[in-house]
Amino acid sequence: MIKEKEQLLRKILMGIDLCAVTLSFVVSFGLRQNLNMFYRFDLFPARHVIEEFYVSIKYFNILPVILFSWWAALISSGLYESFRRKGFFEIVWGIIKSAFFVMVVFSTISFILKLEFVSRSFILLFFLVSCLFLIMERMLIVTLFRYVRKKGYNYKNILVVGTGRRAENFIKLVYNHSEWGLHIIGLIDADKNMLGRDVSGEKVIGVLEDIPKILHEKAIDEVIFIVPRAWLPIIEKSLWACETEGVKTNIAADFFNMNIARSVSSEIEGMPLLSFQTTTGEEWQLLLKRLFDIIMSIAGIILLLPVFAALIVMIRSLSRGPAVFKQVRSGLNGRKFVMYKFRTMIDGAEARRDELEKFNSMKGPAFKMRNDPRVTRFGAFLRRSSLDELPQLFNVLKGEMSIVGPRPPLPSEIEKYEIWQRRRLSMKPGLTCLWQANGRNNVDFEKWMKLDLEYIDEWSLGLDFKILLKTIPAVLFSRGAR
Repeated sequence: MIKEKEQLLRKILMGIDLCAVTLSFVVSFGLRQNLNMFYRFDLFPARHVIEEFYVSIKYFNILPVILFSWWAALISSGLYESFRRKGFFEIVWGIIKSAFFVMVVFSTISFILKLEFVSRSFILLFFLVSCLFLIMERMLIVTLFRYVRKKGYNYKNILVVGTGRRAENFIKLVYNHSEWGLHIIGLIDADKNMLGRDVSGEKVIGVLEDIPKILHEKAIDEVIFIVPRAWLPIIEKSLWACETEGVKTNIAADFFNMNIARSVSSEIEGMPLLSFQTTTGEEWQLLLKRLFDIIMSIAGIILLLPVFAALIVMIRSLSRGPAVFKQVRSGLNGRKFVMYKFRTMIDGAEARRDELEKFNSMKGPAFKMRNDPRVTRFGAFLRRSSLDELPQLFNVLKGEMSIVGPRPPLPSEIEKYEIWQRRRLSMKPGLTCLWQANGRNNVDFEKWMKLDLEYIDEWSLGLDFKILLKTIPAVLFSRGAR
């Protein structure tokens, strides 16, 4: 009920936002054309009219990419979550952050694909106009919603079955989300001694046996059962009564107190399922993440081909052995895959690890050693600059890794993990992560694991973008590189 209502509101809002972005695109393009005409003087204006016509076709060909970028950016900024409790400046700041993200993506795509027809004046105009239009549109919608709710329109009457802590939490949610348009008529309990009592501002108006009578006497649109597991055998008759009356019924399915995992309802061929998952991403978000990985890895491989070739020649000429080092690592949920790196050690370095184990400078299963004698001089440079990680772009393209995610561990390290540390395998490993962006080897093992779990628990497309921005100075200044 609530989920469907929220999804409908969200889709309507997305449609309005995309219309506003399209309008701002048209206005920005028109302003840019007028500026060009103002500064241009030519004896043959007809020629420029034809040129501008072809340029306009090119501009509008990239509109779908811009709309997609805006859609992803607004979602990442949380602007499709409940906005009734958001302040004016919070909404404005979210729109400005989204516009900045779109401008960066648009500029990057223009540079990579060499879209020379895209002018800097258009990008700046589009940034300003789209921000203005979206802010005006969002403020108008918020004001309209507040007016409609204040007048008492578009409410649904609901009957809540249950008076426990979960029912109290639900009542508070309804109070905090007036945009849901729900009005609680009263509460139902199994115990007659609860009749007339007040629970979080709502009265108990009946027991289970009274539900048919209440449905006849009051206009009830939906009934929500928020009951403990022990009640399941005794609410069947009440469910039948609602079914007979044709009243929509909902049952809260949070029967188990999970500390980390969140529950998701689904079905297989009509069989209802209650799933528990620890990763926060929905399928469409993970799809966007994968599309981003593919685009970035292909662009990176193409742009860095000369660098790849130069490094391969240098590694092969300065030390004996292959240029690319291959090592088995553990990926998503423990899947093993071959990870690629530019070789930074002498050939056969893995055979000497056992004898150097006593010099491990990091507590825990991971092996990190200061001044490792197996590292070549050129290898030390590759590590400090993180250039040794570049071949992992091929792992990203193959789908074994992501651009952002926990670093892939060795299978031998996982065997020594504590139980809580194994949860870091629930996300696809990446080229960079919070640990990488926060000092790498300067961070101890336990904090490293906690940073990875923090990333998994709070994951969003926006968080990936922030980590990428933080990784750039970490790599440039070789923070924590070893």
